[in-house]
Amino acid sequence: MKFIDLQKQYQRQKPEIDAAIQAVLDHGQYIMGPEVATLEDKLAEFVGVKHCIGASSGTTALQIALMALDVGPGDEVITTPFSFFATAEVILLLGAKPVYVDIDPKTYNIDPDLIEAVITPKTKAIMPVSLYGQPANFAAINAIAASHDLPVVEDAAQSLGATYQGRASCGLSTIGCASFFPSKPLGCYGDGGACFTDDSELAEKMRLIANHGQQARYHHTMVGINGRLDSIQAAVLLVKLKAFPDEIASRQEVAAMYQQYLSAHVQTPFVADDCMSAYAQYTIEVDDRESARAALAEQGVPTAVHYPKGLHQQPASAVSDQTFPIAEAASQRVMSLPFYPYMSASDVRLVAENIAAVLSKVAV
Repeated sequence: MKFIDLQKQYQRQKPEIDAAIQAVLDHGQYIMGPEVATLEDKLAEFVGVKHCIGASSGTTALQIALMALDVGPGDEVITTPFSFFATAEVILLLGAKPVYVDIDPKTYNIDPDLIEAVITPKTKAIMPVSLYGQPANFAAINAIAASHDLPVVEDAAQSLGATYQGRASCGLSTIGCASFFPSKPLGCYGDGGACFTDDSELAEKMRLIANHGQQARYHHTMVGINGRLDSIQAAVLLVKLKAFPDEIASRQEVAAMYQQYLSAHVQTPFVADDCMSAYAQYTIEVDDRESARAALAEQGVPTAVHYPKGLHQQPASAVSDQTFPIAEAASQRVMSLPFYPYMSASDVRLVAENIAAVLSKVAV
């Protein structure tokens, strides 16, 4: 059994994907080809914002967003300690300091009730992560940000396709940043990402930053980076975007099956009433996780852990001796299961039956 079966997805769209890649090979515009602009328009429409700017990865998208907000040395960016390293990495790359806030124990997203206490004159932005595919509590976060005149950047690397109070993830704040890493809900066949905003001035700035600050050929009006999305990845995404709404619906169905089979045995994902999760991962909580994972592996059931250490516990992103008990507890208990849109009911049932059997022998 595969943790994520990308080949099954490819086979369903193979003729269109092959043709789209061949079209790029035929016209030869591998950088800034027409597919990129077309994809940006369609993604902006999908999210419901005015502007989408393609990027070379989700990490690059976050960096572009923070650069557009002039985050730099001496600044602070408030974020969560329970995320992939890139969340803190982009802050540190710009010479700023990540200021961590503990998480909500149900959603694993940043706890808005703890944000205001860490805002200082050095705070330049708030960057919540929509973890595992579920948007953070943006009504509360945006209200706090507005009261302090701060921008909000949604790290939506895992949540494109999700909704919060009827609005699409990536369109919930000042800037939203998506990742198209192959295993994401909408994934390409390499690295890719995008920034989303309704702010036209920020959009123009991000577009310049992503292309070396180049306003016209060999005319550079600001310092930027090489952060462009390439044409082949855009071509793949254009095909996959057509099926994306159906895949999001399929993700809900697979998650519902897991919920039905597992809710009596383990702590299954909590999704707030005003959210629809994109289910980038299906993550449960167990005690004695490593014993459970080893027993499942013996039965051919792969699992993954996102994330075994908090960002405040990573040598490269630890900025103080603070502790975040909820994030630290989650990091020792979370375990993600095989999950993808075209997962069969029989495979879901097989995973669930193995988990039930394993957990009957392992303390939960």
